Amino acid sequence: MDRQRFEGLVEQALDQLPDFFQSKLQNLAVIVEDAPAPDVVDDMGDDRMLGLYQGIPLPERSVWDDYPYPDVISIYQRNIEAIARTDHEIIEEVRITVMHEIGHYFGMDEDDLAELGLE
Repeated sequence: MDRQRFEGLVEQALDQLPDFFQSKLQNLAVIVEDAPAPDVVDDMGDDRMLGLYQGIPLPERSVWDDYPYPDVISIYQRNIEAIARTDHEIIEEVRITVMHEIGHYFGMDEDDLAELGLE
């Protein structure tokens, strides 16, 4: 799938978030990358990850924090394409991955996300 179409799927997934969640997303960049960088793979120990949230989860923030940089969600296109066989599967995996990483932004851990079916 070409990058422009894939990025459109990520935008669709974000647009489908309920208004309540969309209104809480602040200072957050969502980007598409081919695959995780080598240093990310070293840190996380997984070269097959589909996405990654980097930042300070919303519940851990304080008005006293001075953190001017945006949080970043990376969505890894080649890794998603490697596990999806059809366009429909890519669309679904993008949706799940975006929601999973947004869950981390809101302070959810892997167990919380698994309970929601977002593993």
